[in-house]
Amino acid sequence: MLEGVVINSRQHVGLQKLSALSGRIRSSVGPFKNYKFIQDESSGDSVLVCSCFRIIENLEPTCAVGQLVYETVRGHHKQYRTGSGCLLFLAGGWSRAALDSLRRGISVQHIITAMSEGIDICLDVCKKFSVSFKDLAVMEKCTAAPGGTKKASTDASIEMANFHDKCLSKSGQRKVKLSRHFCEAKSDMLSTVRHPDQPDMIVIAESLSHGCEKAMKLAVEAAQMLLKTNQQHIRDPLFDISKMLTCLVSGLPEDYACVVEGCILLLSDEQAAAAHVVKQQPLKVALITGDLSQTYRHLGFKSLPGEQCVCEDLDLSVSNKEDEWVDKVVKLLLNLEVKLILTAGLVSQKVIQHCCRHQILVVEKVNSSVLKTIGSSTGAIPVNYATQLTESCVGDGVNVEIWRDLSSYERKSLTAVNISTGRSSGLVTVVVTSCVHGKLQALEDQFWACAYRLHHALKDGALLPGAGGAELLCVHQLQKQAEHDRVKDSKTGSAANLYRGLVLQLMAGGLIDYITAVMVNTGRFTAANARTIVSKQLTEFHRDEISTEKFLQLVSQSKREDAGFSAVKPDEAPALNIYDNLSVKQEAWRKALDLVLLVLQTDAEIITGTGQKNEGNLMLL
Repeated sequence: MLEGVVINSRQHVGLQKLSALSGRIRSSVGPFKNYKFIQDESSGDSVLVCSCFRIIENLEPTCAVGQLVYETVRGHHKQYRTGSGCLLFLAGGWSRAALDSLRRGISVQHIITAMSEGIDICLDVCKKFSVSFKDLAVMEKCTAAPGGTKKASTDASIEMANFHDKCLSKSGQRKVKLSRHFCEAKSDMLSTVRHPDQPDMIVIAESLSHGCEKAMKLAVEAAQMLLKTNQQHIRDPLFDISKMLTCLVSGLPEDYACVVEGCILLLSDEQAAAAHVVKQQPLKVALITGDLSQTYRHLGFKSLPGEQCVCEDLDLSVSNKEDEWVDKVVKLLLNLEVKLILTAGLVSQKVIQHCCRHQILVVEKVNSSVLKTIGSSTGAIPVNYATQLTESCVGDGVNVEIWRDLSSYERKSLTAVNISTGRSSGLVTVVVTSCVHGKLQALEDQFWACAYRLHHALKDGALLPGAGGAELLCVHQLQKQAEHDRVKDSKTGSAANLYRGLVLQLMAGGLIDYITAVMVNTGRFTAANARTIVSKQLTEFHRDEISTEKFLQLVSQSKREDAGFSAVKPDEAPALNIYDNLSVKQEAWRKALDLVLLVLQTDAEIITGTGQKNEGNLMLL
């Protein structure tokens, strides 16, 4: 793993490594991310990445801090698919704040207390300045109001002026979990009740696209198709994202990306021959949750104790066993009249060949949500092993259609089929295309980021000011609290208030670094210019926070290349408001600070922290 220069080999090396690692993703925060090639020195293979998670994943960190960072980022990415860059960047910024605090002689306990108070201030800012869907609908009406309807605009403006005083609920106490597997605590400050005045989904999507307009258009189209397929009420727009799939096709231009109802899967030439035989007829289906091979054993399987196998010709024995097992499985499938097998894992090549000879279509690496949905629609019961199949486990009513023959776009023969049920399964597939094969994963990540932003926005029922707006409000509140502590310290002479004020100022500095990085990555600001703008904005802050809107307009006003969402012409479109997800931002901040405090306390409890005189009570492990 890449590591930075260690300032002092005996003092808090973990924080220094965390800071150095976060610096690798500085160009990956904000809407405009730079593509990077990561090359494996041992094999010479390279991969094209642009997101924070993919960068950390392909760097393959080996040290303890690197592993901790990877596990934290992977856990966040798995749940939210967005916000990993914010998490790691702030973890680096706040680790530098902790290091600076240590250099100033502030004890570890005082740093932990002050930073915990700082994150509570930030979460309180999220509560106070989150924009509920009702407020968003009011702003939408105000924007769409004709110039002559002065009363409507005035009423909308009055309502807009009131929403900043509202809070969703009280914040709970937070605890640092000293574990590499952070618990996914559900936010208790989110309102689950949505207002009857819902803004248009397209308006929400526009504000959450973050420069990925094409990907967000696909996400909106897929969400609307899911809502239509599942016949959900228009007042309940929360869609089931587990029924949304992706299919990656290289060789086609990116404009050929589309949304298709059903489950689109890619088949080899051998599998396609079987698909042509069984297409457009109701089929019996079997669902396998693991690999379809003779050697597969489910997770947690334990062989019999003391079991031994002695054989002179091991290879021949294994081959005979596999052939016997394949014959047994094929015979069972024929007896049950199964014509389609969907597996979550891999399939042995011998199984595919034998099944294709008997006109049985086998598809591997199918998403578990697809197995669950098809199982509930057809009555099929997923099993771990093919030998467990019985008549009651087999479902019926599955249709296979040839969707596209992609052989002309790929060097190898490739066919895309659409697997669906006679009953509405509710599955929707987004076909992601690109002429550059290495870019497919990045495009898929962009789509999932947009889809999950839209999903969590509808789930939260509220949004946060984007483009660094929420972070700027946090900086203002942190600096305000730090100044209050300084004044209080001058009156009472308490050192605790002085320490707290210094740490809060340093935390605010980490947020300022994030804001300026986002602004620089837009390509419209230099680092110096961005810091000047942020500093000027902070000095001009008023009590009513009206200048926040000016800051958002400054960062977000840029000419959009794609006006596909809006029915008006690009030159007539109003300035786009940029928002962030409430729950995603809160969890990113929480995990960033948990990561910093965990590394800080771990550094303090091992040999690196024993050299400090003011840390004499530390325990040696």
